[in-house]
Amino acid sequence: MPRTGALLVLCLVLLLPDPASAQRPTVAIIGTGNMASAMGPNVAEAGYPVVYGSRDPSRPAVSDLVKRTGPGTRALSQEDAARVGDILVLAVPWEAMEQVIANLGDLSGKVLLDFSGSDVPGADGYMESSVETSTSEMIQEWAPEARVVKTGVPSVYLMQDPDFLGTPPTVMLAADDRGAKEVAGRLMYDIGLDPWDAGPLRNARAVAAFGRLFWVPLLQGRDQGIEIRLMRSSYWPCTWDVQGTFGAPADADDLAELPGQGEPLPCDTFPGG
Repeated sequence: MPRTGALLVLCLVLLLPDPASAQRPTVAIIGTGNMASAMGPNVAEAGYPVVYGSRDPSRPAVSDLVKRTGPGTRALSQEDAARVGDILVLAVPWEAMEQVIANLGDLSGKVLLDFSGSDVPGADGYMESSVETSTSEMIQEWAPEARVVKTGVPSVYLMQDPDFLGTPPTVMLAADDRGAKEVAGRLMYDIGLDPWDAGPLRNARAVAAFGRLFWVPLLQGRDQGIEIRLMRSSYWPCTWDVQGTFGAPADADDLAELPGQGEPLPCDTFPGG
């Protein structure tokens, strides 16, 4: 091929959109507070189209966030953002959640990431849940046609820079819908976090309870808090047939495949393996 022809082909390749990016789902972040502001730019940088859902899309602070997030980003009403989004990040306070869900319109087939918490101080001063089940199970009841994923959430500064502490924090994902869990896991991984399968949606209660441990050192007045990082280990699979003891769960033959899991260590690495 002549040199001019080769250069023309190269220029066309560089100008064409990345096929992987073109196929990425649109992420609608419902809310424009601290979490949305930290997460949105990272999501856009990872190649996802981003739209913010705001009660007042024309506010200067929202316009600034749109500009900071990057080209192609839009701010719409919450209902309009939900309509165009494939993945909806629910970045609003729990107290407002039921009304927000009611205002979003038809959520059939949408993947809803629930970052909310319902923690309140208990009689002993430590946090406890203010709901009997979990926020995610309640959202699923309010939006039965949606695909709700309880998404454990790190602190805002780690949403901005997942490697700030030297290793990315773990994000636990609980859902009854395998596909929704995989969509959430891919998004979390693409923005630099460590997704982990936490089982069915009812385990949102466990994810929330685990998250309440975050408050313990802070309420105690200690000078160091915590972030969650799970260490994967093949010790127990190597030394104990758990399914043989308790039986296999209902979804054992249809488990979500999440990125970034790594290879298990060989069994002969462990004592008794």
